[in-house]
Amino acid sequence: MSTAYLVVTPLAAIWVAYSAVSVLIRARWVTKSLEDYGVPGSWWPWLGVLKALGAAGLVVGIFVPVIGIAAEAGLVVYFVGAVVTVVRAHWYAHIPYPLLFLAPVVASIALRLAT
Repeated sequence: MSTAYLVVTPLAAIWVAYSAVSVLIRARWVTKSLEDYGVPGSWWPWLGVLKALGAAGLVVGIFVPVIGIAAEAGLVVYFVGAVVTVVRAHWYAHIPYPLLFLAPVVASIALRLAT
């Protein structure tokens, strides 16, 4: 396990956890976008919980690799789905936002595979 992986993965987990908390506390800057994209309000708590579980899985995955792999895969699916949602809503200028959360997860995967 590389030092880079041990640095990037917890940072990715913190970043994803920040995103989860933002949804769970219904931060207006998040909920406004979700409304604009047509995501039903009843989904928001579930989306926040999924991100929180993914963030926790990244951290646990440092010690239990199979959990980390599952968390990474789940978060990739989640954030690719977020990109698809933004595109379907025709908010093309917002595409970078889910990519900002996807990038560190992909970096964690790349660093895991590099070791």
